[in-house]
Amino acid sequence: MLDKLKIPKTIRWVINLLVIFLLIFTANRLAMYLAFRNSEHVHVSFWEAIPSFGMGIRYDLRWISFFLLPVVLFSLTPKCSPFYSARNKKWWTWYLAIITFIIFVFFGAGFGSYSYNQTPLDAGAMNFVEDPGISLKMMFQTYPMFLMILGLVVGVLFFRWMYHRSHWQVINQTDGKGIPYNRKYFIVSAIVLFFFCWGSLRSTPLTRDDSFKFHNSFKSYLAINPLQNFFATLSKRNTEFSESKTRGYFPVMAEWMQLPDKTRFGFRRETGPRSTALESKPNIVLVQCESYSMYKSSMSGNPLNTTPFFDSMSRTGIFFERCFTPHFSTARALFAILSGTPDAQLFKFSSRNEDAVKQHTIVNNFTDYDKHYFLGGDPEFSNFDGLLGNIQGLQMHSGKDFQGRDPEINVWGISDKDLFKEANEVFKKSTKPFFAYIQTSGNHRPYNRTIPEDEKEFVRLFPAEEEVKKYGFGSVDEYNCFRYEDFCIQKFIESANREQYFQNTIFVFVGDHGLAGNASAMYPAVWNDLRLTDEHVPLLFYAPGLLEPQRRTEVVSQIDILPTIAGLLHQSYVNTTLGRDLLDPAKKNNYAFFTNTADRIGMITDDFCYTRNINSGEEQISYMHNGIPPYTKAQQDSARQSLALFTTAYYETAKYLLVNNKRD
Repeated sequence: MLDKLKIPKTIRWVINLLVIFLLIFTANRLAMYLAFRNSEHVHVSFWEAIPSFGMGIRYDLRWISFFLLPVVLFSLTPKCSPFYSARNKKWWTWYLAIITFIIFVFFGAGFGSYSYNQTPLDAGAMNFVEDPGISLKMMFQTYPMFLMILGLVVGVLFFRWMYHRSHWQVINQTDGKGIPYNRKYFIVSAIVLFFFCWGSLRSTPLTRDDSFKFHNSFKSYLAINPLQNFFATLSKRNTEFSESKTRGYFPVMAEWMQLPDKTRFGFRRETGPRSTALESKPNIVLVQCESYSMYKSSMSGNPLNTTPFFDSMSRTGIFFERCFTPHFSTARALFAILSGTPDAQLFKFSSRNEDAVKQHTIVNNFTDYDKHYFLGGDPEFSNFDGLLGNIQGLQMHSGKDFQGRDPEINVWGISDKDLFKEANEVFKKSTKPFFAYIQTSGNHRPYNRTIPEDEKEFVRLFPAEEEVKKYGFGSVDEYNCFRYEDFCIQKFIESANREQYFQNTIFVFVGDHGLAGNASAMYPAVWNDLRLTDEHVPLLFYAPGLLEPQRRTEVVSQIDILPTIAGLLHQSYVNTTLGRDLLDPAKKNNYAFFTNTADRIGMITDDFCYTRNINSGEEQISYMHNGIPPYTKAQQDSARQSLALFTTAYYETAKYLLVNNKRD
C-alpha cells in the first residue's frame, strides 16, 4: 500500500515511530489499570475502563504528535531529513532517545504519584523540585536509585536501537523502488499531526477537563497521561481567589462558625480570657509529629500497640480522637497550624508563595513569652523559615546549630530523640514563660535510616510482614519507625518531668498528616474508601495538674490548635481566620475541611463525610460510623445539600484568606 502511494522514507519512518510510541503509551496505561484497579475504593472492570482507554489514545496522540512534528517539519528541507545522511540519522535517533527518556521519567513519576497519593502526576510535584538537594538525597537514601537509573538508561538505549532498526527497515523496503521526495506528503503529514495535537473535532482543543466527563476519578485518571496532567496544571500554581464569591458565601461561614457579627464581612475577632483560663502563664510546647496516623496508633485500638506511652498520656490529658488535617503535607500542616487557614492552593505550597507566606498568627499575641522553634534538619526545606518569619522574636534551633553535638542520621537531620534532648536543654534554662514549636521528622522515609545505629535503649520488633500490612504499615521498618517516635516522646516527657518547668507547661501533640494504608480493623470503611487515613491524626493537650483528663469524640481540625491554646491562657487574643477554640463551652457545629488530592475537597462532621471532585462535580456523602445510618433518605439529602454549600463556601474563603490574612 505504502509502495503504491509512493510514500517517502521519512513519512514511513514517522508512521512506524507513531505506532511504537502509541504502544509505549498504551502499555503504560494498561499497567496502571492492572496495578491499581483493585486498590482501596477503585472497582472498575476492564469493560468499564474501555472508554478511558479510548480517550487516553487521544491524549497520547497529542503528545506523540508534539514529539514527531519536528521530524516532519524539518524534513520539509530535504537536507534535514533523517534519511539524508548518517549524521542526520544519528542526531534524530538521539533526539528520539531523549524524548523516550523524558516519557519514561514521567511514566515512572506518574506511577509513584498514584501509588503514594492516588492521583496522577501533576504540577504539585514542583513543590519538591524546588528543594532539589534534599529531595534527591531522600530518594537516594530510600530507593535503589542507581539500579532504577540503570534500568531507565538500558530501556532508553533499547528503544534507540529500535528506532535505528526501524530506520534500517524503511531503507530496505524502499531502496531501488524509485520513491521520490514529495513535499505534499510532508504537508499532509504535518496537517494530520497538527490535528492530533488539537485532539478534538470542536472549535476548542482537547483539555485536561475533558477527562473528567466520566464522573469517576479512576476512569478520569486512567484516561489522562502524566504529561498532559502535569503541564495542564502548571498554570494552576498561581494564586486564585474571588473576593465577590467569598463575600457571597460569608453568611454561610458566619452561621457555621458562630461569628459574633453575621452582617459585617470579616473574620477578625478579639477574644477575652475565659473564666476557666489558666492564670499561671503556663509554658506551651507544641509538637508537630511527622506522619502520625491515628489508625496506626494504640489510641485507635490497633492490635500492634505501637504507641503505648502516647496512649497512656492520652488517658491523662485532653485527647481529641477525631482530629483531621486539611491536607496531606508537612509544609501545609505548618502553614495551617500557624495561620489558622487550610492551605487551599492545591498545586503549590503556600509557604513558597510570596503572596501567601506573610500570615497573621495568634502566636504573636503571646507577648510575654520567649518563642522557640526546633527542627532536626534544614528549615529552608519548603521555605519553613519563611513561614516561621511571621513569629516575632522567634529563636530558631535547627540542624546546623546541633553540629558537633548530635550526628545526622539521614537527610532530615538529627534523630527525634536528640531533637527533644536539645529542646529540653533550652527549656530548663528558661527564666521566662516560653512558647516552643518542635517539628519532628523521624517517622519518614527512609525508614531504614531513621533509628540511629548506636541506639541501645530502643528494641526493634520483627513481626511478620503480613501482620504489619494487615494493620496499616507498609513494612517492618515503617512499623519500627512509628514505635520509635513513641519511644522518643517518652524519653522527652520523662526528661521534662525531672525539670522545674514541667509542672507549669502544656504539651500539645498533633500529627502533621497521616498516611494511606489499611485501617479496616480500626475504623469504618469510609476511612479507606475516601482515604481519611491521610488526614486523621491524634491531637493531645497534656498537662498533668493543669488540665482535667477528657476523651473528646467530636470532629475537630488541625487549624483549631492555636485558638485553643490561646483560650487556655488568661489573656486576650486576636483571631483573624478560621480556627476555633475547641474548649469553648459555647462551640457548636463540629466539622473539619479537607482536601486529600488536587481534585477533591470535602467536609467531615460527626456523622457525615461529604466530598466533591472540583473538576467533574462528582460528589459523595458517606456515613462516618459502622452500621445503617439512623437517617431517612430525605435527611441524608438535606445533609448533602447543606454540606455541599458549606464545603464550597469554606474552600472559597480559604483561598481568599491565603492572600488576605497579612501579618501586622
